[in-house]
Amino acid sequence: MKAESQKIDGPLLLIPNLMSDDRGFFYESWNQKIFNKFLKENNQDPVKFIQDNHSKSIKGVLRGLHYQLEPNPQGKLVRCVSGEIFDVAIDIRQKSNTFKQWIGFTLSSKNHAQLWIPKGFAHGFLTISDSAEVIYKVTDSWNKKAERSIKWNDRDLDIDWPLSTKIQPIVSEKDSNAPQIAQLKSYDLFL
Repeated sequence: MKAESQKIDGPLLLIPNLMSDDRGFFYESWNQKIFNKFLKENNQDPVKFIQDNHSKSIKGVLRGLHYQLEPNPQGKLVRCVSGEIFDVAIDIRQKSNTFKQWIGFTLSSKNHAQLWIPKGFAHGFLTISDSAEVIYKVTDSWNKKAERSIKWNDRDLDIDWPLSTKIQPIVSEKDSNAPQIAQLKSYDLFL
């Protein structure tokens, strides 16, 4: 596996070493020692994942932009095991030089790539294929009181979602009612 640094300090795109032949494929999707080595090489502290989450979505479902504050900020390692998604991470660290900047990648069951999203980032994804299943590891538990959201189509963030006449966003009521980043108080973002 290799890790690719991004234009925003923190997130990493992980590309597996896929072994395939006419029978199928095999790859190591997770290795704690190797992952923490990647983090150390990118000046990040090691992490310990505490649970895996699994979601299934139909085409056009847009989930996000979600994050959690103290006492339960979450880092996430995201992969798409069936179908294809456009996965986004937004820097919400107020003291960062890249505050409010975003990165986005296509994660799919074909490319087997994974996106590491450390705490201090909001996360969301759009299902591009007819359906998609996403599995992500998290570094802390879900806490309703620590949970926050930012509007998926916030003009200040200007995320270039791959929407078209064939893909229209299907958004939950909670995500539809999320505030714009400019409406959030400083204590609702990372310092």
